[in-house]
Amino acid sequence: MIRVSIAVFMLCAGVAFIAIAGLGVARLPDVFQRMHSATKAGGIGSSLVMVGILLLNVSSPITPLLTIAFMLLTLSVSSQLLGRSAYLSGASFRGMERGDALAGVLPRRGAPGPAEREVSLGDDTGLEGAGDGVRIGRD
Repeated sequence: MIRVSIAVFMLCAGVAFIAIAGLGVARLPDVFQRMHSATKAGGIGSSLVMVGILLLNVSSPITPLLTIAFMLLTLSVSSQLLGRSAYLSGASFRGMERGDALAGVLPRRGAPGPAEREVSLGDDTGLEGAGDGVRIGRD
């Protein structure tokens, strides 16, 4: 009975963390904060859900344990690569009052402004006769 209660608590806590991660991805202002929300809260939430499943289903512990290990190993690498590529591509970021710590270390393209963006619907969207493709950025 106590094991089931703890498992249900872990499942609910994991789902709450995953919901917070989804809300953060939808509401945070820049790509770096969204990435942080998705990887940190999503990783904790997924791990809590797997612990809850592990507590409910003791007969097969290998799948939840491997899932937790895989998530913890891959989320840090993927978030680092996403952050680096976003930084190098010139994505804008907020909350850097102390300046850019990587200025001069990594080459960074300028962040595109609203006047530099061109969006046109086209064949990539599945709409017939809508234009010449979707382009965002400089040509």
